[in-house]
Order: sequence, then C-alpha cells, then structure tokens
Amino acid sequence: MASESMASEDVKSGESAVTKIVNLAEEAKLAREGVVKAKPNYAFGSICKSLVAGGVAGGVSRTAVAPLERMKILLQVQNPHNIKYSGTIQGLKYIWRTEGFRGLFKGNGTNCARIVPNSAVKFFSYEQASKGILHLYRQQTGNEDAQLTPVLRLGAGACAGIIAMSATYPMDMVRGRITVQTEKSPYQYRGMFHALSTVLREEGPRALYKGWLPSVIGVIPYVGLNFAVYESLKDYLIKTKPFGLAQDSELSVTTRLACGAAAGTIGQTVAYPLDVIRRRMQMTGWHNAASVITGDGVGKVPLEYTGMVDAFRKTVRHEGFGALYKGLVPNSVKVVPSIALAFVSYEMVKDILGVEIRISD
Repeated sequence: MASESMASEDVKSGESAVTKIVNLAEEAKLAREGVVKAKPNYAFGSICKSLVAGGVAGGVSRTAVAPLERMKILLQVQNPHNIKYSGTIQGLKYIWRTEGFRGLFKGNGTNCARIVPNSAVKFFSYEQASKGILHLYRQQTGNEDAQLTPVLRLGAGACAGIIAMSATYPMDMVRGRITVQTEKSPYQYRGMFHALSTVLREEGPRALYKGWLPSVIGVIPYVGLNFAVYESLKDYLIKTKPFGLAQDSELSVTTRLACGAAAGTIGQTVAYPLDVIRRRMQMTGWHNAASVITGDGVGKVPLEYTGMVDAFRKTVRHEGFGALYKGLVPNSVKVVPSIALAFVSYEMVKDILGVEIRISD
C-alpha cells in the first residue's frame, strides 16, 4: 500500500509536472482497486523504500530536464525592459555561451534536495488525511464498511500536496532565486543553506513564503483538470478501442501515461499564470537581486507587488496578458522526456529494493 500510495499521490502536489504526470495512471488504478492494509513492519519498510525510489526517480527526471526548468523560470521573471532571453532555443544557447555547461543546471541541486522531505511529508499527510476523511464519510453515510471514493481520494491527495508544498516551500523559494543568478549577478547566494539564512536575516521569516498563496490556489485547477481529463480520456479509449489501445477494458501502461501527459499538459496550462505570479512574487524585496531581475540597470527597476492580486494586475497592465504564459514552451517540452525517465527510474529502483505493491484480488 505504501508504494502505491506514494506513487499515486505525486500528482496532487502541484509541484513539478514530472512526477505528478508519471504517477497519474496509478491513481486511477488505486481508485478502482482495494489496497490491502500492510503489517506495521512491512509498512515502515515499504515507506522507506518508496521514499528512496521516489527520490531517485525524481532526482533523475528533474536533472534531465533541469536546463528547460531553468529556462522557464528565467523567462518568467526577467526584466521586460531588458530582454536577454527571447525564446527557449536562444536562451539555452545564451546560457551555454555565457555560463557554460554548469550554468544549464543552476538551482537543480536545491530542486533535487526537496524531493525526499517533500515525499515524506506528503506520504504521512496523505495517510492521515485519508483516515480523517474516511472517518467523516462513514459517520455521514452511517456505513462503517464504506471506502474512499475517487473524489475523496482526490481531496486527500490535494490536502497532502498542499501540506507537503507548504512544509518545503522555503526551499522552493530560494531555489527560484538561485536559478536566476547569472554571470553578471552579484552571486549573493552560495547555496541553499546560505540563501535560506540570508533571506531570513535580511527579509524576515515571512519572505520565505512569498508566492505561497498562488501556489496553493494553483493546486485546485491543476488537480481537478488532471483528474477530469484523465478519466474522460481513459473512458473514451476503453469504449471506442481505437487502434487496439484497449484490451479487455484495460489500458496499457504506455497508453495510461499518454493520457496522463495530455491531462497534465491541459492542467498546467490552465494553472500556469499562477506559477508565473508565484515566481515573480518570490523575487520581490531581494537585496542585490540577480541582473536578470534588475535589467543590469539599463531598463526600469523591477516592479514590487503588495500581493497576488496586485501582481496579476501589474503584470497584465505593463506586459499584457501574454506575460502570464512566459516560459510555457520549455515547461511543456520537458513533459515527455520527464515522464519516461521518472517512470523507468521509479520502476527500476523499486525492483532493486524489492518494493511490493499488494493489491487485493
């Protein structure tokens, strides 16, 4: 149960599309089938193995697409009055020319470091949320044998994702700042811990949660659309059986992953403006900010935001509606390779560690 739950609930976190989309297929399976409760010793060991498998899979997939992830963030937050990155290909070439190979992976270490604590908090939160929701559901229906419906599992997953995201949000905040430091930046942050201590000392503890609200709000449309689109595509393919994709009312792993990719792409496109606003809010109040934010002093100073609504209003007013989708191209391009790498890595590590998924007949 631990491995299945760990894999399935990555889709609810509202974070990287990589692991979320990979495990979306398993969520449908978990919702349809009953998972046998494991013995305590088995559960603890399985949890640890699942965390290791998820950590390795997440690290491999994130590292493989790190250049595209960095490009996305740079496009989201660069000063509009001094454009350095006009597109994905041009931007990657510019980074290679000015910062070298290592520049393509700036901020990836902090991004990978978030995986294990995020997964641990998410797993524990999902288990507790599931128990609480199931208890209330049984009380409301008066049926002590009632089980969680797919929608209730979705709610438990969303709760777990929000809790896990909140617990590790400071790491995401400083990751964003480290990622946008360029060759002309003061390089104020030497690493994750230095960045955390510097922000805490210079801007206060609240600064570590800049952009938290749009992150939480973004979970709702992302998770909702993922679930709705995935289930709709799956049902359509099972009923119509085009190109022989469905056999005995079941879809292959590859087909389910393709459905998950389509669902994830639609979900992230709708929720994407909230991600842009989140990143921009994270950059406000930064002393000796990176040159990509300040525009090297050539253009106007970067805008300051008093809150999420103010950030939306100023972004659209000064840059147009299209600014809310800056960086969407590299964000979408990374989906396919990320799915393959994360899925294969997770399965390989799971097999090596002997993680078993026990499902009732």
